[in-house]
Amino acid sequence: MNYSKQREIILDTLKSNVVHPTAEYIYEILKKEDSKISLATLYRNLNQLAENGLIKKIDGLESSSHYDHNTHAHYHFICDNCKKVFDVSCDIAPDIVKKIEDETGFIVSSHDIIIHGICKNCKN
Repeated sequence: MNYSKQREIILDTLKSNVVHPTAEYIYEILKKEDSKISLATLYRNLNQLAENGLIKKIDGLESSSHYDHNTHAHYHFICDNCKKVFDVSCDIAPDIVKKIEDETGFIVSSHDIIIHGICKNCKN
């Protein structure tokens, strides 16, 4: 993937907003910073960054996709109250893929685990 100033701005914005934002959320931040990046350009670049493994595109949280700059293996916890998305270490279930393969005979090529509940801030 070739270098692009717009892509760099988008990636920097994503890295500085670790709330697993949607494209619309990123777009609002870029508009406030007086960026000239259009929403279509933003979507195109987010998809290219995800396709090249520089970010993760997370579908299934809401109607809009969310984006994550953390490409290391991890799970997601979504608070049912505040709707924030948190990273959860894969260490909580380190052998889950092997167990699935052993018990089912499936071959797992990738996986995304999303856990729902109430975060500690909302619990208090």
